[in-house]
Amino acid sequence: MSSQSESREPSKQGLLSIVLMGPDEQHRTALAAALSGSPVALIREISSYPSDLDDLPRMLDQRCDVLIVDLDGNPDLAVDVVESVYASGTATVIVCSAMANLDLAVRCMRAGAREFLTFPLNPSVLSNALTRIAVRGPAAPPARKTARKLFAFLGAKGGVGTTTIASNFAVTLAQESGQSTLLIDLGLPLGDAALNLGMIAEFSTFNALENSTRLDASFLSTLLARHSSGLSILAAPTEFAAYEPSLEAIDRMIAVARQTFDYVVVDAGTRMDLKDARFFDESSVLYLITQIGVTELRNSNRMIGQFFVSRRSKLQVVVNRFTPQALIFDDKQIHKALTRPIDWKVPDDYATARRTQNAATPLAMEDSAISRAIRRMARKACGLPEEDPKAGRSKLFGWAMRGFSKMGEGTTEREPALPSITTLDPDHAKS
Repeated sequence: MSSQSESREPSKQGLLSIVLMGPDEQHRTALAAALSGSPVALIREISSYPSDLDDLPRMLDQRCDVLIVDLDGNPDLAVDVVESVYASGTATVIVCSAMANLDLAVRCMRAGAREFLTFPLNPSVLSNALTRIAVRGPAAPPARKTARKLFAFLGAKGGVGTTTIASNFAVTLAQESGQSTLLIDLGLPLGDAALNLGMIAEFSTFNALENSTRLDASFLSTLLARHSSGLSILAAPTEFAAYEPSLEAIDRMIAVARQTFDYVVVDAGTRMDLKDARFFDESSVLYLITQIGVTELRNSNRMIGQFFVSRRSKLQVVVNRFTPQALIFDDKQIHKALTRPIDWKVPDDYATARRTQNAATPLAMEDSAISRAIRRMARKACGLPEEDPKAGRSKLFGWAMRGFSKMGEGTTEREPALPSITTLDPDHAKS
């Protein structure tokens, strides 16, 4: 939760309105002092980074011509803020740091920052930067609809369907959003996300991790496989390898991926040893995949209590293979075990899941109870309404065309009934 101080100066029409963001009060005071001699209309302060990037528009709801971000409180999250503001085109961004770090400066420029300044601030340098901004006007935002986001999928235990949900979520996210999307399989040493999508990849995460020191967007692109949906995939290796990647190598790989793609989806399997990895930071969304069983609920309870309570990253609990009529626990017991409500319920459809796995066909490419559930998750994740208003008409048209095709072939086979429209939460069907 961010806090704002009162404006330091009264508003003056026609001049730049400045917002200072950063948790270091001394840095904000230094910035305000450096601005005192500049022709600005208003100076507001935000004393923390947003815990949720979606909160940025609300935090900048008043007029904001220039956002000055102090990087030193949390450089990674601060860069995400820069990228989000630049993507939305709401303000021009200046960044400040006490560290003259070239790599950090390059990251900020790529994220959309107009100026990189260092503490202690020279008032004339800051004034010249503001003059350039006033003359040039706001920078043109990139041609994409949303700021970049990272989604990580973790399983409460093996066999709960983490890879199935993660891989099909990634396919659906790429299709529904129309944005560049990458799926990274961190189910090491042997993951099967690519296999779930019917693909055999030439290169793998090991190729990226072994060369992490020289990994950049160009090198990463040579390692990726491409799915027909438009999804890019960095697959897990198909053979055991003696190399044990470091956390730094994994962080570097994810950082490069996030700079390159609008959406990055990570299938982390059950690897809680990566709890300090980059995909646990404040800007990511974490999906904990579990089932309604004694072992799964116990593990979920431990993971939520030990790893997620103290973290500011967004957690969403997904119950897979949900069958209301077969539950051995009631809602109160489940809520008590998880210590929080369930966010998503993916219905059980074993026959469809097994058939698509054996055929190496993504669930997302078919219409089933599971695919509709995952589609709602993906649409919500990319800022779309959970239900596509065009979906009903498309299904009816598709079934009608299939019926005409059958009639043209002279077959007497009866068409199946139109599929019923179900909700992600089967309990909603009662209303």
